[in-house]
Formats: sequence, structure tokens, C-alpha cells
Amino acid sequence: MLAATVASLGVTMPPVSPTGLQNRIWRWRGFDVRYQCLGDERADGPAVLFVHGLFVNADHWRRNLPALADAGCRCYAIDLLGYGYSSKPNPLSEAAKAVSGENGRSLSAPVADLGTAGGGTREGVEVELAHPVAGSPYNFYTWSEQLLDFEAEVIGGDEPVTLVANSIGSISALQAAIDAPARINGVAIVNPNFRELHVSEQPALLRPLLVPIIEAVQRTLRERGQPLFDALARPATVQQILKEPYFDADMVTDELVDVPPTAPLLPADGGAHPPAIRL
Repeated sequence: MLAATVASLGVTMPPVSPTGLQNRIWRWRGFDVRYQCLGDERADGPAVLFVHGLFVNADHWRRNLPALADAGCRCYAIDLLGYGYSSKPNPLSEAAKAVSGENGRSLSAPVADLGTAGGGTREGVEVELAHPVAGSPYNFYTWSEQLLDFEAEVIGGDEPVTLVANSIGSISALQAAIDAPARINGVAIVNPNFRELHVSEQPALLRPLLVPIIEAVQRTLRERGQPLFDALARPATVQQILKEPYFDADMVTDELVDVPPTAPLLPADGGAHPPAIRL
């Protein structure tokens, strides 16, 4: 399938990416997942799977795939569920809940010692592991399982795969390495996001005040935030957002933000709000 319409969004996937790579669809647990491949898939070269971050998609790696393919690697880039041209199921639908990576996991709120930006340590911090929206598939456990299933069903081979990940993709990749260490050769992290905005990162003295405020803002955005998302879902706005984390702002090009128009900011199938706000 070289052309597909992202369900209910009216967004059609073109046959090729802006750089000419063939767009492919992998059917995963009843949903469509867009991916790209560069390099000889039948060769014995090392396999590398690229995992994008927030607000972008597989085309984020458009300049990296050719370089590694020329070096003899089999390179793959994937759109995580909820991003790019992959399906964006309503997080409250039964089909979406059925694929959540939290299913079958014992997720509580363990107490851990966390580092600080200044190099210190905060001891005995309770860290909630489960997604705040019960049943939502938009979590790092789902994306970890998506990466591992892709490795098994699409990449194949006897050798483990190397993951190259950015932003929230970093956590998904690290979770995959935890879930199946024998199948992951290593994880290369580029400008990671380590959940700095997680409620557990708030100072202990201010947490009783800040956490209810943060949760209220998140809940309001999930329930009534579509006008804000509509305002943000414009290439010019997304370009400005992405220029902040990019070391070279010139790399934030039109082709990066127009595939499709900021998909994470579009409503998910069934009118639910986008996965970006449910992280």
C-alpha cells in the first residue's frame, strides 16, 4: 500500500517522502504504521531503527538515513502510533485500550532517588508510572512494544537492532531495551527528553500546590484544548516551536513540518484530543 488516508483526518499519505524515500505501511495490532527503509534489506549489514520525537515523524531522520545506508547499514524510520501517517485512535476507544502497553504490567508509584539539574539528589520521591488517562495507548510502554514488534516482524534477522532516538522517542527506545535487552544492540540518544515535566520532578515543598494545578491544566487541555491545538497546528507555528530544541535552526525546514501538517496537533480518530498532550 503506497497511499493511505489517515482515518477520519482526510490526510493522504503520498507514495514517497519529501526526499524520495518510499512510504510504507505496516499493519500493527489493527492499526496502520508508516515507515521508511533505506539500504539493502537482504544484506547482512547492521540494522538501525530511528525513533522520532515530539511534533515530528519519520521524516525527522531524512538526512541521517542516507549517511548510515551508505556506510552499509539497513536503516529504518518509523512513525509512532499517534504521529505522522500512523493511525491516531481515540484513546478511550476499546480498540485503542486493547493495544496499550500498560496492559499486563504492574505499574505502581515506586519511590526513587532522582537527580537534580544542579547535580544533586532528591531522595525518596514517589514516581507515578501509569498514564493519567486510564487505558490510553499513548504511553512509552505502547511505543516500546511497537518498536519491538517492528524489529521482529519487519526488520527480522538474527542480530539485535540499534535504536537511534530523539526527545520522547528516547524514553520509548530505552523502555524497549529494558523490555527485551537481548534484541537491542544499543540505544543512541539525541537531545533526549527525560520527563522533566513529570509531576515527580516538582520540588517536594511546592508539590502539594503545583501538582493539582498541573493536573487541572492537563485535564482542561485534554477536554477543551482543541482551539489551542488548532491554532498551533500550522506549519509556521510548529517551525518556531521546533527551532528551540534544534541546534541548527536551519534544519527546521518546510518539509519537516508539513508531513502531514503537525499530525500530533490534529484531533485523534473519533474527535479525541491529540496524543502530544497525553504524554
